[in-house]
Amino acid sequence: MGVEPNSDWQATAASALEWWRDAGVDVLTEADPRDWLARAPSPAAAAATAGANAEAAAPLPETLEAFVAWRMGADAPEATWHTPRVAPGGPADAALMVLVDMPEAEDAATGTLLSGAAGRLFDRMLAAIGLEREQVYLAPLAYARPVTEQLPGDAVSRLRELALHHLGLIAPQKLLLLGRATERVLIGTNQASDTKSLHAINHSQATVRAAACHHPRFLLKRPAAKADAWKNLQLLLSGGPSQCV
Repeated sequence: MGVEPNSDWQATAASALEWWRDAGVDVLTEADPRDWLARAPSPAAAAATAGANAEAAAPLPETLEAFVAWRMGADAPEATWHTPRVAPGGPADAALMVLVDMPEAEDAATGTLLSGAAGRLFDRMLAAIGLEREQVYLAPLAYARPVTEQLPGDAVSRLRELALHHLGLIAPQKLLLLGRATERVLIGTNQASDTKSLHAINHSQATVRAAACHHPRFLLKRPAAKADAWKNLQLLLSGGPSQCV
């Protein structure tokens, strides 16, 4: 007789749980509050969010070769842009690293960054400070050129994270940022390039001094701005005062 009350209790509990399941309640409590009036995301949006979270959570490759291979692979942010990607180039132990926002339109055909008219001007800019292209490490923020020819706003945070990781793998003595878009991503300013001071950019618990300069493509359209570009290049050489970023 002692077993029957317990059996009745289990049957009653099972019946109640079954009723709640039929009513659509599949959990008793939630760790986070829920907005019951919010519209549920579509399956495609939910899958995209899950994929983005997984991508952000995955550890980044710890060697330069593996990192570049990953950026050129199927899991990189640019993989869904459906435009050709161009890899960085130059010696891994270069004292100067140069960052551009994206490949130029003609770079996809050559597989080399700054390969056209902008590249020829870039080579002259390097020569003005006593360097050749083979002596610097040249890399893009985005490895592909978006169809809009502008960095997607929703990708900027991730591109900055990847650029800082890339910077840590190279660990250059100095950094040159070409173009306003590159400057905004790495330094976070909407102001014109400051020709009075370098910027100290933190990466992997280290710091590199960076100068921001007009992109060669901009200088081709506005030659009068070459004077400002020269001042910024001189600042990079002189190692003037720096501002922390």
